[in-house]
Amino acid sequence: MSLVQVENLSVRYGAKTVLSHVSLTVEHGEIVTIVGPNGSGKTSLLRSIIGAVKPSRGRVTQSSDLRVGYVPQRLHIDPTLPMTVARFLALPGGVSAPHLGEALAQAGVPDLSGAQMSRLSGGQFQRVLLARALIGKPQLLLLDEATQGLDQPGSAAFYRQIETVRRDTGCAVLMISHELHVVMSASDRVICLNGHVCCEGTPEVVASAPEYRALFGSGTMGALALYRHDHDHAHDHDHHYDHTEAAE
Repeated sequence: MSLVQVENLSVRYGAKTVLSHVSLTVEHGEIVTIVGPNGSGKTSLLRSIIGAVKPSRGRVTQSSDLRVGYVPQRLHIDPTLPMTVARFLALPGGVSAPHLGEALAQAGVPDLSGAQMSRLSGGQFQRVLLARALIGKPQLLLLDEATQGLDQPGSAAFYRQIETVRRDTGCAVLMISHELHVVMSASDRVICLNGHVCCEGTPEVVASAPEYRALFGSGTMGALALYRHDHDHAHDHDHHYDHTEAAE
């Protein structure tokens, strides 16, 4: 059985229809990316999957006892509040130190447990949110534009970490993003959304589809090829990655 199955989903806010007849599945261990222009219904789809939005038509089915981890776009923490990363991850309590350490290591920031949340860089902060999502050992990891505000190298590094998480834990990943070439290249399957599913397939298939090019142009193919080339060599220099600065 699929981890998540969305069947003929429609979502309305008042008189406005934001999603119409959307169907998709997320299978065990795969990375699925949803792309689309602003206002295309990406976040509404994600919120429908987690049960925060009630569809006006259709249904969402999850496998039994599905464990879900969620990484939001952003999270505001009062900068005057003294709170270490370990304390933040332990909220609301009941998480052991070894589990915290394991989650931070999986997120690529194993040495941050004693750092103050208010002093983290943008990239470090998102890695900590990723670690928090991983504490519950999710079968499905949801990311809602989780690299918003990071520069391109920081985003690329973050999505390489997502690939590592999938490889090491076997969890499936469903993410939405505006960073087309970076996020698509990290995906097994891409769904192009614009109120409905415009096209779906591998990154190369979607980037070549007329419906995709009508929305985003043809520049992504070149960027995708370039990222693929860079990505093949990523592990050669990943050990030089400075978590303090390069994640910014």
